[in-house]
Amino acid sequence: MFERLIYIREEYELTQQQIANIIGVSRSVISKWENNVTFIPLKHLNTYSNHFKVSLDYLVGFSNKKNYEKSKSELNNKIIAERIREFRKSNNLTLRELAKELNTSSSTISAYETGKVTLLTSFAYQICLNHKISLDWLCGKI
Repeated sequence: MFERLIYIREEYELTQQQIANIIGVSRSVISKWENNVTFIPLKHLNTYSNHFKVSLDYLVGFSNKKNYEKSKSELNNKIIAERIREFRKSNNLTLRELAKELNTSSSTISAYETGKVTLLTSFAYQICLNHKISLDWLCGKI
């Protein structure tokens, strides 16, 4: 899913250790992300986005368009919470229905919608994939 993390690293001729230093994690964590062993947290995916000036949609393969001219650099849980609520209501989904779709609890969705908890990348990815919406939009970058 995150093949573009490798592509970007190779495009800039960087090692996993150099990327780890940029992102602020260990080299083994970079390896796990690149090999789809673990999901990269949204905050780190956003760091990639900001550092390499590419969209989140590009990084996860939703778009071939790398850059957005007016992209916000920092993620804000409150904006993400508003976008989740907006998306859910515009698609006539209840908390329970979205929770079932993501194989989680209604209370987890509620926590995301209040901004108390940072949205998991896997849930953000699944929402965007299933409903054909932009990850950059969901995360409030555009």
